[in-house]
Amino acid sequence: MTYQDIRAAGRRTGHPAPYGGRPAAPVPPGRPRRGPGGRRALAALFWLGLVAAVLPWWLDTPAGSLADTADLLTAGGRITGLLAGYLLLVQVLMMSRLGVLERALGGERISRLHRDLGATLLVAVLAHMSLLVVGYSRQERKTVLGEVGALLTDYEDMVSAFVAAGILVAVAFTAVRAVRRRLPYELWHLLHAASYLTLLLGYAHQFSNGAQLYEPGPVRTGWIAAYLLVVAALVWGRMLAPLVFNLRHRLRVADVVAESPDTVSVYLTGQRLNQIDLLGGQFFRWRFLNPGCWWQSHPFSVSAAANDRWLRITVKVVGGYTAELRDLTPGTRVWAQGPSGTFTAAHRTRERALLIAGGSGIAPLRAMLEELPPGAALIYRARTPADVLLHQELDWLAQARQTSVWYVVGRRDDPGPRQVMNPDGLRRLVPDLTRRDVYLCGPGGLVDEAVAALRAAGVPRRQIHLTAFEL
Repeated sequence: MTYQDIRAAGRRTGHPAPYGGRPAAPVPPGRPRRGPGGRRALAALFWLGLVAAVLPWWLDTPAGSLADTADLLTAGGRITGLLAGYLLLVQVLMMSRLGVLERALGGERISRLHRDLGATLLVAVLAHMSLLVVGYSRQERKTVLGEVGALLTDYEDMVSAFVAAGILVAVAFTAVRAVRRRLPYELWHLLHAASYLTLLLGYAHQFSNGAQLYEPGPVRTGWIAAYLLVVAALVWGRMLAPLVFNLRHRLRVADVVAESPDTVSVYLTGQRLNQIDLLGGQFFRWRFLNPGCWWQSHPFSVSAAANDRWLRITVKVVGGYTAELRDLTPGTRVWAQGPSGTFTAAHRTRERALLIAGGSGIAPLRAMLEELPPGAALIYRARTPADVLLHQELDWLAQARQTSVWYVVGRRDDPGPRQVMNPDGLRRLVPDLTRRDVYLCGPGGLVDEAVAALRAAGVPRRQIHLTAFEL
């Protein structure tokens, strides 16, 4: 099939051609892979920062000064306070959407680290408060409630610190998976954004009451500098970089095409699209500036490789926001942040790849197929034939890119899916499975099932790539 044939097919079906002006080149076999060096450097910086955060207490505490229980409790409260202050800065830095962090760590890893550090931060904050209250109450011979009252009335900036701790507890509660699943995305995102207030409300009491920070000197100056750097990263990643991107490219909706009764593709045009450093598998956070969508942004992967004519996202309608996308009109302005993510062909560790998709999870994998070397394999899980999206493009790519494509249709307990989605079934389809990178995108149940089958089949964890829309 020639490029002219594809253009003609696009006119007949209402879809633009798979390539919008320049074919996406495959990743050359000799191209250097993006290795773990950046991750190791960031890990080293994290641990050095953690040591530097606690070191002032160690240097300021004379030997033999922890004479009784009250002193030990107070010391524990101060140490956990320093740890909590440092972890809060790290958490906000991970939420800054700073490009260097997203390129080095990737969305899935940042999301996991953010969740794990968030739990550690909560424990550190609660321990800091509890240990200091009990320690001070023993030193001053007061009840615990009496000491809490004294802290709130007699100590500067303590009310805002208690409010910050309350916000952190509320955010942690909404992050529990069972709770989060029951909250609309928009509400969860709004509540999660309130965690920025903990940085603002918790800032002052550290310097007005912190034993290591209230006196002028290098330690206090260093902490203030750390706060300024994190705020600068937040302003750049969340505000200035997106502003520069959108002023340069001025994206607009070009067309909305129904792929199935509950899935649409949104095509976007703009200026200098060939200058966007976009890889298949990456995502943007999209804000469509129409009356129903302008006040919220959602992450969606591109479903076609970069070209100089258009961008495309393919979205399953699952709620009020995505339903609004069906009614977008051509010319609607779009505010985008990105591209983000390391779920790309450039991050693989082996030459060949296996892609496993479920439902609308085909979107980033379809884009990635254009950038993988020939010989890739795709397993596409869907419950019904109507749930198979972009199948004409996938069939074309199967020929053009020498890709093996299997459509595995049916419920999880049906014979076909059960024969494929297990270690033996995967090895039968892809005999060299353990020598491939595997990219997974789809519903959580499918991803968990596939990861378990892949690990049982002997695929190393480092060769399994997941996508997650993080923060």
